[in-house]
Amino acid sequence: MFFGLVADDTLYFKVDDANKADYEAAGSGPFRPFGTYAMGYYEVPADVLEDPDELVLWAKKAFEAKGRKIKKKA
Repeated sequence: MFFGLVADDTLYFKVDDANKADYEAAGSGPFRPFGTYAMGYYEVPADVLEDPDELVLWAKKAFEAKGRKIKKKA
């Protein structure tokens, strides 16, 4: 399941209503591969990247966000 991506040495995780506020509170922005179009992935904050335990929590939330999106399509 695709719940994260790396572009230009930056890690992005999937967001939805359940975890998007965490990224916004940390000052992270969305992945914009073509300038104005924002995908449902946000940059993982640097302090999260530096804390393995915290990174696992954020990754789990991203995985769950992707799972909820898949369920909506079904």
